[in-house]
Amino acid sequence: MITETVASAPLDSRSRRLRELVIDALEGGKRGHVGSTLSLIEILRVLYDDILKVRPSEPRWPDRDRLILSKGHGCLALYAILAEHGFFPHVELAKQCTPNAMLGGHPERQHIPGIEASTGSLGHGLSIGIGLALAARMQARPSRVFVVMGDGELDEGSVWEAALCAAKHRLGHLTAIVDYNKLQSYGPISEVLNLEPLADKWRSFGFAVSEVDGHDVSALRRVFLGLDYSHPQPKIVICHTVKGRGFDFAEHQAKWHHKAKVESADVALMRAALERW
Repeated sequence: MITETVASAPLDSRSRRLRELVIDALEGGKRGHVGSTLSLIEILRVLYDDILKVRPSEPRWPDRDRLILSKGHGCLALYAILAEHGFFPHVELAKQCTPNAMLGGHPERQHIPGIEASTGSLGHGLSIGIGLALAARMQARPSRVFVVMGDGELDEGSVWEAALCAAKHRLGHLTAIVDYNKLQSYGPISEVLNLEPLADKWRSFGFAVSEVDGHDVSALRRVFLGLDYSHPQPKIVICHTVKGRGFDFAEHQAKWHHKAKVESADVALMRAALERW
């Protein structure tokens, strides 16, 4: 059982690098979901660095694994890792949310290489993932499907309808992931709509459950590499994270969920926070 006290592992150079790219995007676009992005970085880092079979030079390669960022508001983390893997040039990051930019405030499949679904309206990613997983089975493709959800997103009833469907169809090549930072847009999960016992809920819906510190890169790697994708039971990995992780002034702070206006002083504060690592 993972406790709520997580993120004891220090940020290494790669995690700091990804956060620097996020800062570049925030500085260029002058807005963005800060806290929701920072809790997600290590999860996406491990998936793209060590787990997913994708081809940046061929984003629509038919046999690729699919990743859906259902919590689309955390897209700056995904943009940073996609740029690092060569899906598009780094220069695009600083243009996000500016006129005619490729990158917007939520991921769009038709505009951004590497994006599998346009998301932002919460609660739909798992259903889309189930459709992709069923298609892969029908077409006898080896593709695995990963769906990253936020904890506040689990308030949506559509998530649990999809969970029932995934278990019914025995989608062993489907892995759901929860970024469990325990703080949604306007307050603690425990006060807004308590999810506990979260692991038991998913077990009761027929999922094989794993829990992990979502900022511990080595632990994340062990969990994802250890999943048995040949087993017909769908999987879920509950990643215990810290909202705002890496910027000490933003950690556990709901006011940093989204910044509608990022000032130069905010950017300086962020860069200084990274230097303290």
